[in-house]
Amino acid sequence: MADLSQEEWVAQLNNDDNAFILDVRTPEEVEEGYIPEATNIDIHLGQGFLDEIEKLDKSKNYYVYCRSGARSGQACAIMNSVGFKNADNLLGGFMNWEGEVAE
Repeated sequence: MADLSQEEWVAQLNNDDNAFILDVRTPEEVEEGYIPEATNIDIHLGQGFLDEIEKLDKSKNYYVYCRSGARSGQACAIMNSVGFKNADNLLGGFMNWEGEVAE
C-alpha cells in the first residue's frame, strides 16, 4: 500500500491500464459527489465490506478513496491483508478533490 498525494494518485491512475477506482464512503457521502468510474463499497459494512472486496479481481491496481483518507487507508490495509498486492490510498480524500481523471 502507498499513501499518495492527489497529484501522484491521479498521475498513476491516468497511466494505468489495469486500474480500478474504489470509493469506500457511505451512500450518503457518494450522493454529494464522486470520482467518475468509481465503484462504491462502504467500509462501514464490516463483514459485508470483506465479502464484497473478496469478489474483486486481485490482479487489478486499486485506487482507493474516502472523504478524508483515513477509511481508505484502513481499506487498503484490509485489502493487503487478504491478498491484494496493489492498493493505493488517496491522501486527503475526496473532500480535497480537485482533480480530473482522464477517460
